[in-house]
Amino acid sequence: MPEAPKEQLKATYYSVAESNKKTLEFIEDLTKKADDVQKRVLAEILSRNAHVEYLKRHGLNGNIDRETFKKIIPVITYEDIQPDINRIAIGDKSHIFCSQPISEFLTSSGTSGGERKLMPTIDEELERRSFLYSLLMPVMSQFVPGLDQGKGMYLLFIKSESKTPGGLVARPVLTSYYKSSHFKERPYDPYTNYTSPNETILCSDSYQSMYSQMLCGLCQNNEVLRVGAVFASGFIRAIRFLEKHWSLLCNDIRTGTLNSLITDPSAREAVMKILKPDLELADFIEQECSRQSWQGIINRLWPNTKYVDVIVTGTMSQYIPILDYYSNGLPLVCTMYASSECYFGVNLNPLCKPSEVSYTLIPTMAYFEFLPVHKNNGKTNSVPIPKSLNEKEQKELVDLVDVKLGQDYELVVTTYAGLYRYRVGDVLRVARFKNSAPQFKFICRKNVVLSIDSDKTDEVELQNAVKNAVSHLMPFDALLTEYTSYADTTTIPGHYVLYWELSVNGSTPVPPSVFEDCCLTVEESLNSVYRQGRVSDKSVGPLEIKIVEAGTFDKLMDYAISLGASINQYKTPRCVKFAPIVELLNSWAVSSYFSPKCPKWTPGHKQWMNID
Repeated sequence: MPEAPKEQLKATYYSVAESNKKTLEFIEDLTKKADDVQKRVLAEILSRNAHVEYLKRHGLNGNIDRETFKKIIPVITYEDIQPDINRIAIGDKSHIFCSQPISEFLTSSGTSGGERKLMPTIDEELERRSFLYSLLMPVMSQFVPGLDQGKGMYLLFIKSESKTPGGLVARPVLTSYYKSSHFKERPYDPYTNYTSPNETILCSDSYQSMYSQMLCGLCQNNEVLRVGAVFASGFIRAIRFLEKHWSLLCNDIRTGTLNSLITDPSAREAVMKILKPDLELADFIEQECSRQSWQGIINRLWPNTKYVDVIVTGTMSQYIPILDYYSNGLPLVCTMYASSECYFGVNLNPLCKPSEVSYTLIPTMAYFEFLPVHKNNGKTNSVPIPKSLNEKEQKELVDLVDVKLGQDYELVVTTYAGLYRYRVGDVLRVARFKNSAPQFKFICRKNVVLSIDSDKTDEVELQNAVKNAVSHLMPFDALLTEYTSYADTTTIPGHYVLYWELSVNGSTPVPPSVFEDCCLTVEESLNSVYRQGRVSDKSVGPLEIKIVEAGTFDKLMDYAISLGASINQYKTPRCVKFAPIVELLNSWAVSSYFSPKCPKWTPGHKQWMNID
């Protein structure tokens, strides 16, 4: 490629540097005036939507001041507004939540009644999401200079989408973003220069998309300065994909031809613009991938990589050891905090340790409130958070600048798209302040006990699934006396493990096929996000039931008491994470069974299936 004139390079460098400087000054200004910005944001949301049905129903009567808003508008959960959301889904175009038309639904990884939650959104929100993305690299450039001189190998994927009976598209927020003009037609920016062509990201076949993106990343290996995916689990699946398919990828690079399994025309055409015969590179990849150990494989194949950009907070922290192994301890960077409901904030200290990650909520994104979460024995995630709030609890909510250092809060948002005092379900802890703006550490998703990827299973859902499954044991006069669970991420993909202790009174042993039926029934009973992970995304492996010897849970209680638990207050945990306890349970297992096939799953909500 011809070298650009030095003057042009210099001008480009200074324009990037100047742009970064302005962005950082903007963040500094926002965090100094956080409360003023929040007042303005709330007033803007309420004035725009003054005549929408939801606000009129509650009697806000056009008021836009914070005090009246808090007094009149209730704090809500998804179930409170689900009837209105269903109206929009079946085609009601009246202004229920927002004065602007609802452009689509964003499907949340959280579920209600076993189905993904539907978050109404508007076109303008794409601009707001793009704005938050634009803050990330100027922040990063303070810590890692020169990132504009190379490429990012980001493995990004779209997921399946469906249409509501009223004709609105329903899809995950990232699928919406990747398919939008904001992503597909983005102007040249050295910070969004990726190894994956858009066509490979937008390929709906997950195998072809992964293969094509990995091939492009290998072909441009020396240009790569950063690697990543959205979640840590997704990036690890990509490395395991490489472990399985490196010989095919090497053959493509050696011959300059693309494997015939890649049939998507747009993806093929895009890859062929990058793929050229390169014997030296193919030999190099073969040599590195043939080694017995894959420790440091990221550094070896992409030698100029500065960091791994993935989410490793919350349940994703379970993947840190394997990421450290593959990357030889490269920094694991969490850049931003977002959800289907709203994009929230950025990490202003991205090279910190994963355990120290905190996010600064950007006060222009939405209006934020915080519900204090009271700890139980010093642990927030051991407390199930009630769904409805009484009048006293409603008054406990505080504004962004009024949170207290070290206190845990549940996040509550009011958005431009028409969510009002909506409980997101995330529990955050105030770690420090940036000027007047707090920086929050993500603690947990409320009530979630099991999670491998984007799936989230709570205790009630797990209990109901187990209850459905144990009916298979009745003909053999066998009873489930106790159980617990574990999210096993030592396998890729990870999978749920249930530990069952049985009381068998019948003379006929329970056949292995019956336990396999139990596994499948549990899976069939779990929510649609879990089942999609099993069937379509391949992000979750087959569920496993381990039968443990009689007396196991008594020994588990004895062990907990030896560590200081109260015998009067002890109850069997429905999920275990503490490694010594998992080891003990595994040592007491006498047999193991896996789900024999995938559970049923189809895109879209169950309630739509019977609507013509």
